[in-house]
Amino acid sequence: MSSRQNFRIGVDENGLGPRLGPMLVTAVMARVTEDGAAVVERKPRGGLAQRLGDSKAMVAYGDVALAEAWARALAARGAGRPGFSYGTVDDLVHAIAFEERDALRARCPDHVAGQCWNTNAEGFSATNELVVTIGKDLDKLASKGVEVVAVRSSIVCTKRLNEGLDAGKSRFTMDLHAMEELIVSLQAMAGEEVEAICGKVGGFGKYSGAFGPLGGRMHAILQETRPKSVYRFPGLGDIAFVQDGDATDLLVSLASMVGKWMREVLMERIVRHYQGMVPGLAGASGYHDPVTGKFVEATQLVRRDKRVPNDCFERRGKG
Repeated sequence: MSSRQNFRIGVDENGLGPRLGPMLVTAVMARVTEDGAAVVERKPRGGLAQRLGDSKAMVAYGDVALAEAWARALAARGAGRPGFSYGTVDDLVHAIAFEERDALRARCPDHVAGQCWNTNAEGFSATNELVVTIGKDLDKLASKGVEVVAVRSSIVCTKRLNEGLDAGKSRFTMDLHAMEELIVSLQAMAGEEVEAICGKVGGFGKYSGAFGPLGGRMHAILQETRPKSVYRFPGLGDIAFVQDGDATDLLVSLASMVGKWMREVLMERIVRHYQGMVPGLAGASGYHDPVTGKFVEATQLVRRDKRVPNDCFERRGKG
């Protein structure tokens, strides 16, 4: 196996389009050898293909044990934030979260914080056996030249999305800017140039004019096509936006899997919060579907009584 290594980052979003709950933008960084690059750039094979791939096809609302197992196994290997434990769901959320705990709550009115940050009846769903199996998958990847060293997930809450809309920023723009922030942070951790592969941000074919955190940095356009756009930032590295990246790039797939779990945990907190006040209230995924519509209607009176700002509960606009 080649000893030459560099750092590669996979980035993807979860929850761009829903009606309720946060958008998650997640990045996974690995130290990759030349031989490992071939592993990263192809679809998972063998048993791994049963446990890692397009998160939309492998996990679903109410059944995210597989995604949770990946998050737990990564944290157990030190890929989370230094100094954070992962013994509870809340611990794991903050071990993976890109933002500090106080920053995440800064937008929350005191009387509304329980909607998003309660931990009532919260627990892990993946079996220890599954977590061990995923750990073995990570060991095998490392033996092939793909050593995952960091995972971070940016939590973009409903209020933040609505504030962005008021500032003229679409969800697509906020998705892109969160991706940029994660890449910049992980590149600083790597201490050298990186190669970042991102799921294609909908609505963009050309990214130069839409960059936020990277908007003032000199860069070269290497490719701009429908399936792939690539940009070179001296001192930072290459950033590529790839169509269906979560189905074709292993690290993007892994980022999507972890983000799926984070999104599910945070949406379920909202559901449980209102189930405690509205008898018989059914759960909801938060997406644009009839069940979520009924959830919104059924909680309207209690939200009004509790003075919950609508901008903390439901997204405005669709893009």
